[in-house]
Amino acid sequence: MKIVDVITAPGFTGFYFDDQAAIKAGAEQDHFTYEGEAVTPHFKAIRQAGEALSIMLVLENGMTAYGDACAVQYSGAAGRDRLFDALDQEAYFHEHLKERFIGLDVDHFRQNAEHFDRLLIEGERIHTALRYGITQALLEATAKAKGLTMCEIVRKEYRIEDDEYRLIPIFAQSGDDRYTNVDKMIIKEVEVLPHALINSVRHKLGQKGELLKEYVRWLRNRILQKRLREDYHPILHLDVYGTIGMIFDEDIEASYRYLKALSDTAEPFSLRIEGPIDKGNREDTMLALKALKERIDADDDCHVEIVADEWCNTLEDVKYFADNDAAHMVQVKTPDLGGVNNSIEALRYCLKKGVGAYSGGSCNETNISAEVTTSIAMATNAKQCLAKPGMGSDEGIMIVKNHMQRTLALIENRRKKGGS
Repeated sequence: MKIVDVITAPGFTGFYFDDQAAIKAGAEQDHFTYEGEAVTPHFKAIRQAGEALSIMLVLENGMTAYGDACAVQYSGAAGRDRLFDALDQEAYFHEHLKERFIGLDVDHFRQNAEHFDRLLIEGERIHTALRYGITQALLEATAKAKGLTMCEIVRKEYRIEDDEYRLIPIFAQSGDDRYTNVDKMIIKEVEVLPHALINSVRHKLGQKGELLKEYVRWLRNRILQKRLREDYHPILHLDVYGTIGMIFDEDIEASYRYLKALSDTAEPFSLRIEGPIDKGNREDTMLALKALKERIDADDDCHVEIVADEWCNTLEDVKYFADNDAAHMVQVKTPDLGGVNNSIEALRYCLKKGVGAYSGGSCNETNISAEVTTSIAMATNAKQCLAKPGMGSDEGIMIVKNHMQRTLALIENRRKKGGS
């Protein structure tokens, strides 16, 4: 099956681009926007509309495969590619890439994805967001050519020997509405919650961590009060963007003691803390997280896991953190890795190394990218899958959950009819 045409269309993501450096430096929030000037290059404002570029591959059988090029909320931070401009990248695509797709055989995903992910144009790799969108479309193209789900294509091409397909635990994110959205998550019995977006010491963590501790106490009590079944027992997962390290001057022992106190507050629920320390570069961040993990693991009474996120921008980064046993779980932040082939490899590598494989991403994605990467999470048996896009929680939960249910139903229906 070959590609006969390529169509592109710029559009919106499910959230916004935020200048993380300006926010962490203390930018004041003004309702939904922020006061002050952007400091990260290419940002026009601290918060601006998220942009996506849809890439549509028209196949010779008349079907169309979709992929959405998009980037994370905090673009340009922690070593990531520059802010994604959909119109600029659309022009780049048509000038340098479109003709390379015409006549391309899509019977095999992996080799096509690896080709475009590694492709150099004038000596430089394609923007990560564009590689992300291109490879999404290539995966769906192969699935449509073969009459299979994307999940099945990944298992076949990466020789994942598991005949069972299952639902992956969903991790929902609340955004700044970290109280109302928790109620939504409890009602829908989400397995992991609430993310909470703890990206400000002054407003969300507290100079001594008191605000976050108060929030964890509220969160624990809210679940106990509002759950409809006593056996609903979600994991509490909070992303703190390195702010814990900031208030304790990167001191490992002080950070450990604080995490232990948070864990005690969260009982009877397990606690995960994402990005407790960010040292501003990959090596120092890895070493700090590794030391913190070792201190936690030495205490049998400390029931908290740490999650690596910042500076895990590539497949090589994910392997680096996993090889050094620097976290209990590593987020495979799918847009940051470029081609989705890299996300597949990263999730499989984490599982091989015994590290929690978190199929993540960003609120600043689209329904298309969410569905493709959810298929990948299912194919690789990831430990958890991010509900995305958006920060309203309902939309992301719906998109990811329903895609998993549809995928399972399609596979089961084909098996009942004697298909492969």
